[in-house]
Amino acid sequence: MKPVIDDPIKYARETVGGDPLSKFLGIKIEEVREGYARVSLEVKPEYMNAVERAHGGIVYMVLDQAFAVGSNSRGVSAVALAVTVNYLSGAPAGSTIVAEATPIETKRKVSVWKLEARTREDGKIVATATGTAYHQG
Repeated sequence: MKPVIDDPIKYARETVGGDPLSKFLGIKIEEVREGYARVSLEVKPEYMNAVERAHGGIVYMVLDQAFAVGSNSRGVSAVALAVTVNYLSGAPAGSTIVAEATPIETKRKVSVWKLEARTREDGKIVATATGTAYHQG
């Protein structure tokens, strides 16, 4: 992996945003700009847990994808060091989870990000998270 990225927005959107698992799940990249990402995922029946809400693993995936795309939008490749998630409400089948990533603090080697997932239909917060990224450049 090249630590310094020539076109960080394109890299974040296409390379990071197009990773195989995210494509398989159907996560869509909605917006990328320097220090920001918004992604979404329609909650399919196979993504449900035992109480008929989006499984926590699926909610995490949407948050993590926003984090990955956002943290790689700054021109230096980044990998996750830690993500702490707080699940606040459930997302029903057929709803769309929208996750956003914005930086809280950015240093040369480490950045901390605010991550938030909401349902598009009613804007209800599904989960919040804090992500810490290591920058390789």
